[in-house]
Amino acid sequence: MSKSFFLEFPACLILMMVISFACSEPEKTPDSDQSDPPNILWLVTEDMGPYLPAFGDSTIATPNLSRLASEGVVYPNMFSPSGVCAPSRAAIATGMYPSSIGANHMRTGSYTEVTGLPAYEAIPPPEVKMFSEILRMHGYYCTNNSKEDYQFKAPVTAWDESGNFAHWRNRNPDQPFFSIFNFTVTHESGLFEPYGFRRNEMRHYQAGDTTFALSNWMDRMSEDETPVHVSPDLEFPRPPYLPDTETVRRDLWKVYNNIAEMDRQVGAILSQLEEDGLLDNTIIFFYADHGGPLPRQKRLIYDSGLNAPMIIRFPDRRRAGSVDEQLLSFVDFAPTILSLAGISPPGHLQGRAFLGQYPAPEQRKYIHAAADRFDGFTDAIRAVRDHRFKYIRNYRPEQGYYLPITYREQIPSMQELLTLKEQGNLTEEEALWFRESKPEEELFDCEQDPYELVNLAGISDYEEKMKELRSEMDRWLKEIGDRPNLPESELVRDLWNGKNSQPVTANPVITQDNGNIMLTCDTEGASIGYKIWQNGSEPDSWSVYSEPFHGEGQLKVVAHRIGFVPSDVITDVTP
Repeated sequence: MSKSFFLEFPACLILMMVISFACSEPEKTPDSDQSDPPNILWLVTEDMGPYLPAFGDSTIATPNLSRLASEGVVYPNMFSPSGVCAPSRAAIATGMYPSSIGANHMRTGSYTEVTGLPAYEAIPPPEVKMFSEILRMHGYYCTNNSKEDYQFKAPVTAWDESGNFAHWRNRNPDQPFFSIFNFTVTHESGLFEPYGFRRNEMRHYQAGDTTFALSNWMDRMSEDETPVHVSPDLEFPRPPYLPDTETVRRDLWKVYNNIAEMDRQVGAILSQLEEDGLLDNTIIFFYADHGGPLPRQKRLIYDSGLNAPMIIRFPDRRRAGSVDEQLLSFVDFAPTILSLAGISPPGHLQGRAFLGQYPAPEQRKYIHAAADRFDGFTDAIRAVRDHRFKYIRNYRPEQGYYLPITYREQIPSMQELLTLKEQGNLTEEEALWFRESKPEEELFDCEQDPYELVNLAGISDYEEKMKELRSEMDRWLKEIGDRPNLPESELVRDLWNGKNSQPVTANPVITQDNGNIMLTCDTEGASIGYKIWQNGSEPDSWSVYSEPFHGEGQLKVVAHRIGFVPSDVITDVTP
């Protein structure tokens, strides 16, 4: 293949998905029969629903993602457990539902003046680790470029590199890698005025140029400097809950123009993979961190906020050009990646592996989601969805749907909706979001009513489905220990075990015996990281301690349980 294979794939050759594939039984795919662990690459974009040709939206050409889909598998039924990024990333990183570990409120470390609460972090059970740490313990080189945002501070053991220049290219020769690249151009803030891409366009990894000077991540180009990939005169699909105005049409253009730019950036990374001769021994995931960026999308528990596109390309192009319709949740990522790496997923994970050597015995019948505090405003909503129907339970029915979130109100379309509301000029579909109260229960036929506008709760023909999904929600809430509408102050007190301050990880203890170094920590579940070096500069990365080791020279050790304050860094000199 040529160096520009992914960047120059012609739009006229984009292959549309014509094969539909849904496994009746989980399969061991792929690499279950290989002795060498596979490389795994994640390409993650922000705030984007399935607005791609591979998912049936042919508004614009995305040559790189369309080629990836033609050589891989399209998963149209991937759902986030939250309509916003930080709780979603907590689920991805841990394999646990956000509302089971205290990660459900967006953001746990901010808006303290509004909530009257201290900043806090999610605290999973002690056995929970970030799955990247587990990969590192099994020899993987793990990099994150560059967003974290997990509702907790990542332990130093989580990544070999996490930053704007993190890259698989920095690993040892022949070391397997797990690498994430995050694309921010499709983020909600990409719709703010004045329009212009963020200046941080990831040129540092596109060119492999570590001398690239990063500007402030919120700086913007002028609109004249912003590449126009899509004509503003194109007819863009408009959901019925948004008004047909020039302002909305302009925002829709921005959405698709940003997606086209993201596709170009994806192509740059794929070309680097090809340059390194790694394209055909790397499993490639592309997905979005939740649904779309527009009003009544991001933060909401409708499919518009939860449904994320996903494509997986396997090294042998297994099932190339197919569509896998199974229901999937972000909590399934952690066990699946471990399974693909040949690592048996820990039993405490709430997700289930859908690929690799250790697939779950059954596919999902349901996905679950929650919505709680967003910035300074709190609600309490839970949802369960099967392949067709979604059941929503509102724990604050006296409260309206719409939350006046300042950040969202910077979107011109949001401002337009509020103006039309004040004027009394919203259509029936547009006004649904602004009702002053909401029903205790809702049921939507997501197949016939994809925008979730017609509530079927209370209609006798659907009572059996209501009973089924009510029962499933009750089962799930009990299983994961979710207490909807629990005051956040009580949540913090529970996380902190009744104390008034964030728990602190105990300092690690260093023991040396005949040149063997043993590290321990009295805090249950703490990860221990260490660095050891001689006659030179300190290593950049912290190693993950798992068993006694031999070494001489300078030694640094730190312990950290997720959600706790890290320990002090302990220094020592080995003989």
